[in-house]
Amino acid sequence: MATGDAFEALVLAAGSGSRFGGGKLMASWGSGVLLEGALAAAFVAPVRSVTVVIGADAEAVAAASRSFDPRVLVVHAPNHAEGMAASLRTGVASLSPDADGAFVFLGDMPRVPTAVLQRMADAVIAGALAAAPVFEGRRGNPVLLSRTLFPDLLALTGDAGARGVLQGLGERLALVESPDDGVLFDVDVRGDLSR
Repeated sequence: MATGDAFEALVLAAGSGSRFGGGKLMASWGSGVLLEGALAAAFVAPVRSVTVVIGADAEAVAAASRSFDPRVLVVHAPNHAEGMAASLRTGVASLSPDADGAFVFLGDMPRVPTAVLQRMADAVIAGALAAAPVFEGRRGNPVLLSRTLFPDLLALTGDAGARGVLQGLGERLALVESPDDGVLFDVDVRGDLSR
């Protein structure tokens, strides 16, 4: 792990993967499981720590995370069935009080190009309230949210994640060009594994 301004990484991995048929993050991907793609990117990011937020399939996801890298921190979102906001609230609430910001990775996005991560950090260090990658004009993930936005994140409800918070930022959201579509690629159904 490189070090940045006191940024942390959150990997949201609490969903049930209902459209997938369950067990999504433990599905085979490359030489491991799907979750490992997001973990690999998180550990390359300029962060002090990587926290995985678990919920559904909690034991398997926690075990896979710790097996991937024993430095991982794991927190359980007790109300994970509410949707992504519950996972995000749990993750943000778990961060060290001196965190300057948090990268938010989604556990079902295994192909994030790591080249965008330092540039996102640089944008927030330079004064942006958040940074997000874009590919061919479409905003993707992960996102980096400055600590200024933490109160807004802690107030989120439902399954929309940070989208509403980001939409309200205007020019204070830095958009970082991605070298490929890995910032858009996620796995929702089993057929996506072969895309």
